[in-house]
Amino acid sequence: MDKKALLSELKIDRSDDQLNSGRPIKWFLAIAILGGLGFVSWFTDFPGQEAQALEVRTVLVQAPSTISNESSILDATGYVIARRMATVSSKVTGKVMQILVEEGMVVEEGQLLAVLDDSINRAQLALAQSQVDAANAAIAELEVQIRQARLDLDRTRDLTARNLASQADLDSNELNVEALLARLNKFRRDVDVAVRTSAIQEQILDDMQIRAPFAGVVIAKAAQPGEMISPIAAGGGFTNTGICTIVDMESLEVEVDVNESYINRVHADQPVSVTLNAYPNNPYAAAVIAIIPAANRNQATVRVRIRFLERDDRVLPEMGVKVSFLEQDEAGEAVAEVPEGVLVPNSSVGNDGGDRFVWVVVNGQVTRRPIVIGDQIGQRVLIVSGLLGGERVVSGLDDELLASLENGLLVKVLN
Repeated sequence: MDKKALLSELKIDRSDDQLNSGRPIKWFLAIAILGGLGFVSWFTDFPGQEAQALEVRTVLVQAPSTISNESSILDATGYVIARRMATVSSKVTGKVMQILVEEGMVVEEGQLLAVLDDSINRAQLALAQSQVDAANAAIAELEVQIRQARLDLDRTRDLTARNLASQADLDSNELNVEALLARLNKFRRDVDVAVRTSAIQEQILDDMQIRAPFAGVVIAKAAQPGEMISPIAAGGGFTNTGICTIVDMESLEVEVDVNESYINRVHADQPVSVTLNAYPNNPYAAAVIAIIPAANRNQATVRVRIRFLERDDRVLPEMGVKVSFLEQDEAGEAVAEVPEGVLVPNSSVGNDGGDRFVWVVVNGQVTRRPIVIGDQIGQRVLIVSGLLGGERVVSGLDDELLASLENGLLVKVLN
């Protein structure tokens, strides 16, 4: 037998195995493609499905706990201001020797804040006091001369009575006494001038000690020891004009600008709720002090002053606030009724022959639900039955939208 024929008989035929082994791979690929298409179709909206979902806008139903329990007739914004605030300075230009305050320190009226260099003032006071002493000494000397002149006058009168002295000598002695008395009167006036000059120097010396004009809190420190200070700007910008700024926290109040179109809703002693922007959950009771009798024609507003009826340390000058002007009953008390139910916009309530309803959105579907309405509050209506706080209802209902809605309809919420 041929060797090639023998070798060919020894070969293994794998054609059938290759054919059978390729089939599982093809089935696996087919299953994978179908699974991928199913996955994509599950998480992707096809054009046909998107066309079936109606686009709507919704609003969140507000529960009573999220509604203000005060009947506000006007809201405004403003700032906390201090009616008593002063930058304390000196009466004269001087060099700062000591600063006894820091920011945030509470000071009492008359408390020492700073000390200026008073060396020259002390010398001037000593000079003025010396002038007083000199004037008093001159008076003492003159009083001795007056006593001597009166004795001479008495002797001359006696001699004249006995014709031992002339009338001219008597007249001369009398005029001498009168002259000395006039000089005494002048010296006494000089003493008064010297005393008042000394008092002025004492006041100037006392002015070197700068004291608090009223009780308050230091909010700014403007000078340091060694610097020059002056009541007016001087020295080419190297001289400060103040020691510190003090605010009387008891004088804090609120100022708001109210649109002149609504100023008729505001009156004196009207109850007000003031809320700090920094603490929105802690309103403060307040009342209107006065309406400033002038309008801002550029902004068309009128300024209103408001006093705090209660206040704590969180209220600081220049803080932003929100103000709600409240209604008053006949007894003058603020109306604070808590409505029962929930609020929705007027545009969310439908009317079917007097039967009121809303369309509630749940899991992308709408359901018509009957409701019982209560009072109208601004642009919203109070619903006393049929809805719960936190639910979402369709808003902006019009004839076209009402005709398109039906129970179980898929919707796409735009907001």
